[in-house]
Amino acid sequence: MKLQAFSIALIALLCFSCNLRNDNSAKLKVESPNGKIAVQLELDKLGQPFYQVQFNNKKVVDTSYLGFEFVDAEPLKGNLKVISAKVNSFNETWEMPWGEQGKVENNYRYLTIQLEETVAPNRKIGLTFKVYDDGIGFRYEFPEQDGWDEVLIKEEETQFNLTEDYTTFWIPGDWDIYEHLYSTTKLSEIDAPQYAEHVNLAQTYIPENAVNTPVTLVGKDGVHLSFHEAALVDYSGMTLKVDTENLSLKSHLVGSENTDYKVKRQLPFNTPWRTIQITDNAPNLIASKLIVNLNEPNKLGDVSWFKPMKYTGVWWEMHLGKSSWDYGMEMVDGQWTDTGKAHGRHGATTENVKRFIDFSAKNNIGGVLVEGWNTGWERWIGFDDREGVFDFVTPYPDYDLDEVTRYAKEKGVEIIMHHETSAATETYEKQQDTAYALMQKYGMHAVKSGYVGKILPKGEYHHGQYMVNQYNNAAIKAAKYEVAVNAHEPIKATGLRRTYPNIISREGLRGQEFNAWAEDGGNPPEHLPIVAFTRMLAGPIDFTPGIFNIKFNEYKTQNQVNTTLAQQLALYVVIYSPIQMAADLVEHYEANPEPLQFIKDVGVDWSDTKVLNGVVGDYVTIARKEKNTGNWFVGGITDENARDIDIDFSFLDKNEDYDVRIYKDGANAHWDKNPLDIKIEKLKIDSTSTLKIHLAEGGGFAISLIKK
Repeated sequence: MKLQAFSIALIALLCFSCNLRNDNSAKLKVESPNGKIAVQLELDKLGQPFYQVQFNNKKVVDTSYLGFEFVDAEPLKGNLKVISAKVNSFNETWEMPWGEQGKVENNYRYLTIQLEETVAPNRKIGLTFKVYDDGIGFRYEFPEQDGWDEVLIKEEETQFNLTEDYTTFWIPGDWDIYEHLYSTTKLSEIDAPQYAEHVNLAQTYIPENAVNTPVTLVGKDGVHLSFHEAALVDYSGMTLKVDTENLSLKSHLVGSENTDYKVKRQLPFNTPWRTIQITDNAPNLIASKLIVNLNEPNKLGDVSWFKPMKYTGVWWEMHLGKSSWDYGMEMVDGQWTDTGKAHGRHGATTENVKRFIDFSAKNNIGGVLVEGWNTGWERWIGFDDREGVFDFVTPYPDYDLDEVTRYAKEKGVEIIMHHETSAATETYEKQQDTAYALMQKYGMHAVKSGYVGKILPKGEYHHGQYMVNQYNNAAIKAAKYEVAVNAHEPIKATGLRRTYPNIISREGLRGQEFNAWAEDGGNPPEHLPIVAFTRMLAGPIDFTPGIFNIKFNEYKTQNQVNTTLAQQLALYVVIYSPIQMAADLVEHYEANPEPLQFIKDVGVDWSDTKVLNGVVGDYVTIARKEKNTGNWFVGGITDENARDIDIDFSFLDKNEDYDVRIYKDGANAHWDKNPLDIKIEKLKIDSTSTLKIHLAEGGGFAISLIKK
């Protein structure tokens, strides 16, 4: 392998030398291992670097320039010359401690080029392009050099100039939140500013006609592109500004009101990878491991203290209004005080949490999430003085932390901690060690964190460099206490779960809770068939599926979940996370023991995943093989259109017998008119079988195949 890599590098260097010109222009090409994707990097006559991308001999990214604008320094994007270049190859297989599959192939060819200005101050910059069979990643590299110690980046000038008016699945480039519904338009029709004022969001800021990533595009001939970033560390999140006339995307970094720069870094450093997943079909987008492959290997070592699990909790009942996060305390002399005015609707009581523990213990569910357990919820949002509201160690008077954790341990259930920061970052940062130490004392290994509200200190945004560091540093510190983090209102997932496997899941999308209270009617049936090919490409999603009481009219007559019951079961397979919530109330599950059986059976940690079919925004079917048991589970969902799906079971182990149960839409099922119509059948299926399944409008199906 070393000899082959050396030969490739030598040939590439010779070719590169042949393409150096007297006018300082240059050209170099690198291809994916299978030869289907090619990247060409050039310097024009002015010494400006640009690149092009071809897929199956067709140009999909045309001449796109690279560079930077700085504060108090000249731009870095022209007058450059090549001082070194090499092309090489790399191939390895690495193991996921948990994930969609057991092993991941990391096979690519890469180009590394070092550039230097031909005029003073003769600054140096590097570029690396990695080209995989499923896409490309490239980044800028700022080496250590005399006279240049720090950069203040005003804007990153990375272009993605496209060659056709793609059908685009996008959310606006909001600097504060990802909780928007996806729009499906032509690239030329994107209009993000129309969403600048959104009644259902806690905060929103959309300064440009830009989109957030991942953004997925589908071409006329079936080319699928998805733009994102990988290894987002100590840098600002990237949105993509849209030029609707020239069909171009351009990096637009999230900024701050407190500085005139968007990124401040000391040299040497590398930027995040700018990524383009490139396939000729929708299922291969989900199968791609480009994003995790572009991250560094595991830095934590053994993380077996975290166990993938299903969990229940006092969460959905709060969104329904059955109970509340707060207890009813008052602030007296700067302290939260029980003045006897408790309103009696507090959800996180010792008695109520024990109900969930009992239910979880009986139904093969490993955890219980407890929100609203700690003091401060009376003034947790909407106030400028949110710093110091939460302390993350003091429970309300009706929640006995010692007793709950003792009882949970006796029942074999783990309590999942909850830290709502109310976006008061200084308070949380100061108290993290104390909070994580408390978790370690009680044997809690997972925390759900929240960052609802406008960021404090004022002027910062959820997706800027300041908050990128807050999210990442919180998870890195948590690992020292054997704590895994499921972040809500987060920065986007960029594959850091490979480097820090205690980053287990996150929200970062418009989740299930919008079905309970959104004034626009909740998430439409097309939402999740889009999410599977957009947001899910970034990483695991804590979507909180499993709502059985679809209409919940006893709580809210104006809202409902806009899927069938069968689709709610399918989501445990389709929407990936190593922690999956059985989100509904205990009484709703106990009233429906037959569909509950699928939640009891379904896995959360996988040795293999097969994306069987799918069309972006329409439908998707995924099969996953449970690690250690060899059991398979299949889930399929559709949008507002009914359809028939053909399933080929050749992915099953040969000569194996399975106990098979299918949970599918009933004959009269419909997401709105009859969402609870479900049919459950036992079937005989093996690796030679095929099956046609009907999905109702907004429907789905789930199949368990348990090895005998």
